[in-house]
Amino acid sequence: MTLSSGISKEEKRLEENRKQTKFWKKWGTYMSERCWGVPREDYTDSGESWEFGFDMSRSRAFRWTEQGMAGVCDMHQFECITMALWNENDPFLKDSLFGLPGGSSSESGNHGEDVKELYYYLDNTPTHSYAKFLYKYPIGKFPYDEIRAGNSKRTKNDPEFEITDTDAFDDNNYFDIFFEMAKSATDPEEINFRITAYNRSGAVAPLHIIPQIFFRNTWAWNLDEYKTKPMPTLVRDSPSSIRSDHFELGTSRFVFAPAPGVSEGSPDVVPTFLFCDNNTNFKKLYKGENKGKYSKDGFHDYIVDEKAEAVNPEDYGTKACAWFVFDENGGVPAGDYVTVRYKMTRDMSQAALRIDEDEFDRVFDERLEEADEFYWDVSPLPIPSSMRNVQRQAFSGLLWTKQFYHFIHDYWYKGDPNSALPPTVGRANGRNREWRNLYNRDILSMPDSFEYPFYCSWDTAFHTIPLAMIDPEFAKKQLDLLTREWYMSAKGQIPAYEWNFSDTNPPVQAWAAYRVYKVEKKMYGKADRPFLERLFQKFLMNFTWWVNQKDNDGNGIFEGGFLGLDNISLFNRSEPPANVELYQSDASGWIAWYSLIMMNIALELARENPVYEDTASKFFEHFLLIADAMTFLNKSENDSNGTPTEESLWHEEDQFFYDRIHWGGDHTTPMKVRSLVGLIPLFATTTLEPNVLERFPNFGKRLRWLSKNKQYLMDRHIASVNVKGAGNRLLLSLVNKERLVSILKKLFAEDEFLSDYGIRSLSKYHQDHPVSMEINGETFRVKYLHGESDSGMFGGNSNWRGPIWFPTNFLLIESLLRFYLYYGSDLKVEVPTGSGDFMNLGQAAEEIQQRLIHIFIPNKQGYRAYNGPLNVTDDKEASEERIRNNAVLDLLNKDENFKNLVNFYEYFDGDTGRGLGSKWQCGWTALVARMIQDVGVICRAPKTPVRRSSCYSGEEILNYEPSSSPYHLLNRRKSGRSLFDLTAHKLELEEDEVKDHLPPGLSRQVSTKSAESESSIHDDFLRQVREAMSKFRISPQEVNISSDEFETHTN
Repeated sequence: MTLSSGISKEEKRLEENRKQTKFWKKWGTYMSERCWGVPREDYTDSGESWEFGFDMSRSRAFRWTEQGMAGVCDMHQFECITMALWNENDPFLKDSLFGLPGGSSSESGNHGEDVKELYYYLDNTPTHSYAKFLYKYPIGKFPYDEIRAGNSKRTKNDPEFEITDTDAFDDNNYFDIFFEMAKSATDPEEINFRITAYNRSGAVAPLHIIPQIFFRNTWAWNLDEYKTKPMPTLVRDSPSSIRSDHFELGTSRFVFAPAPGVSEGSPDVVPTFLFCDNNTNFKKLYKGENKGKYSKDGFHDYIVDEKAEAVNPEDYGTKACAWFVFDENGGVPAGDYVTVRYKMTRDMSQAALRIDEDEFDRVFDERLEEADEFYWDVSPLPIPSSMRNVQRQAFSGLLWTKQFYHFIHDYWYKGDPNSALPPTVGRANGRNREWRNLYNRDILSMPDSFEYPFYCSWDTAFHTIPLAMIDPEFAKKQLDLLTREWYMSAKGQIPAYEWNFSDTNPPVQAWAAYRVYKVEKKMYGKADRPFLERLFQKFLMNFTWWVNQKDNDGNGIFEGGFLGLDNISLFNRSEPPANVELYQSDASGWIAWYSLIMMNIALELARENPVYEDTASKFFEHFLLIADAMTFLNKSENDSNGTPTEESLWHEEDQFFYDRIHWGGDHTTPMKVRSLVGLIPLFATTTLEPNVLERFPNFGKRLRWLSKNKQYLMDRHIASVNVKGAGNRLLLSLVNKERLVSILKKLFAEDEFLSDYGIRSLSKYHQDHPVSMEINGETFRVKYLHGESDSGMFGGNSNWRGPIWFPTNFLLIESLLRFYLYYGSDLKVEVPTGSGDFMNLGQAAEEIQQRLIHIFIPNKQGYRAYNGPLNVTDDKEASEERIRNNAVLDLLNKDENFKNLVNFYEYFDGDTGRGLGSKWQCGWTALVARMIQDVGVICRAPKTPVRRSSCYSGEEILNYEPSSSPYHLLNRRKSGRSLFDLTAHKLELEEDEVKDHLPPGLSRQVSTKSAESESSIHDDFLRQVREAMSKFRISPQEVNISSDEFETHTN
């Protein structure tokens, strides 16, 4: 992982948290940006979750979890710390992000739920010792109505109407609001907070900054566990502080410093403390009686509407705020800024009431320097600053979207005692009624903090790969939780996602567990076998569930419904037309792959316990049976003809895998759609190292028995199980060499799957050749759609009919690397098809990675693909829409206050790379951080010729210096020393460490670090960096990867 002989301060905190000597993760950025419109807050009979909307959320108390901008809370979200803002133009405080609902109401987005704000997760560390959030707040009235109206006019064929389509940010008429938190060096519950607001406009503007503290409402539901607990309380205990008392958290204090005025000569701004209660305003929402005098919307009413009766004059409640008003002489001057400082402390002494601003700011400087140190250790490579910036923000987004998730099925389905929302028969139209075991109350890695503020189990698996690079303990915890009895069903099913826990998602968790195990072993030198073995036992249950539930005929051909690919098929595969039986290539491919993953884990465990050899043999045989069924379903054992049967999922003429349907007779019909459905069988591949059969004799014995007694499987098996490849390895695969090459011709054809920005989910061939099929008198049709979905299937907010998705691209890349381990440089394919340029499969995998990275890094004109393409036309008279589009792109890509900010979208346009769907899907899209780690050193610029050389010349590598953060705050504060003065690490450059740490295309000197050693802070950093970089070399032909990163080794 690192070039240091010691561990960084952040890694030391992680180790202390793991050993529970200090609970550094007790407080973190664990709050969602949206909790309205989610199924867990749905208490309707019909299941219309979107009835609980944005406007209602200001006045209705949440039952399960809380929301807020830049939210910080404890691990059980008893106490929340957020910020609110007001520009004196909006009709209410800005204390949560605005977005449109899904569903079918007039306010719904034309492509489902969608946040309509500009905000960025700039930095975070695994222990949340330092975090930074940026919100861009319009100075003018926020365009709520314009956004709603603009989206209502758009159809499924139009792009979404965004806030940048309004004039909200014209002429830089906005504030940049930076929220930061920094923990003490020694005390996890001593936390400093700093809000800095920059007026980017050309005119003075008022601003109200309102830090908020409140307790999650646990008292209104009359739960037995809280009946005897005292009411948590926030109370003013001095002119500058608020005391917090909570039955679980104890007593703490929030201390607020006077803020410097709007200019150097202005008086300090002293906050006004306000108090109300985090209760529903029944009178406002339902014309009913409130349960107390003060409701959760009290600060809106008091500050904006000037209703004095809305807050408690006795200065106590369950919700409090410090109201800073910057309006002297009109407000914050143009181009200037204001700062608010406050802290949470357990120190109740008189001395703790004073904030020393120099010391306070020094804590931020130190934590930021330690964050720089930590992330340099993660990626000690000569990566261009543009890519390092993308990687850092990808990690930050992952950590900001760790959220407290709370859902107890019995309480929700049966209703809380004495609740104003009493239980009803068939609540929410029966949604999730069979998941009575769910008792979820954990910090979970979620796909997004606004559009997906709930866990999605197959997303989680991909999150853990980049998470394992920075916090393997948390990554392992996520996978462990999904298999615990309060998540996994008694039958062995892993819950899918909150809208329907019973939906079937791809079985990727075992793969993730094995990869996390491998990543931690490589980067940290720790092989956590108890973790792997514990989860393997649970995956046995899950695998059995798949076999029993999704292979009803027991023939090795699986079904699984939509399998996470939403609208990829002619029809909704979770609800096929009447009397249609579906044979799925992707489902069968997933389970064949699952079998190989389980075989590999069993062999890894067999290194210390030979009992697992028999289990590995079982999964090997299961793989063979699926592989045989996918091509030779219903073929006799005595039939030596290698021709696929009529029921085969492999189409010999098209040389591709398709789904097949059985209906209206005795024959099956292929659904000839070239999509990921036919590429997923490539995932089911692995290599066996040459000494595996000798190292595991029982496993080898079973393989020899199969070869002798089920020769037909071996003879007609399309995997190369008997022919040794590079390094004397054996290959297990669903495709032989000929079929592999045939599929890859389509994969790397730019008029089929290969885009400038990765692999499309559906072939562009179908743009001019759509597929139609009539079933039961209804016509179903699929056409290539490079952008958003044109239907409402699965909410209409995702599209698998052409766009680029990171998770499936990542698995395709891994599969190509495994094939490369077997075929070596002997097998080369044209990339792109028809170009005349040939690559081995390792190089081809690298090429896909580079194209995916190109989505995020600026091209030579400075534009990032995910922001969308310029609207270029030959027309002399440019349309207003075109002018507006290009002006927005110039703002996002060229403006000094935007150009280094990165969004991580859910998926990307198959032609242009434009970001689509959720704007902060920095769960699985954060896989780009791993790709930058692997090929960042050799990644060429976007839209430049394919080549294999470093981004830097040899001299530049020797003189490489990591760049500092592009997000400097103005230096009115005491500035910290530079990165090169403080973040110094002693390098270990032993030659014997090289082979075990080779990412694709790069040789580097790396060592694992000792968890017991200390970090060296003041060594000569530049000398060490240059010494390290002198050891880097780029191979023009070979792809330097270690098979131990993917497969089981015997040493």
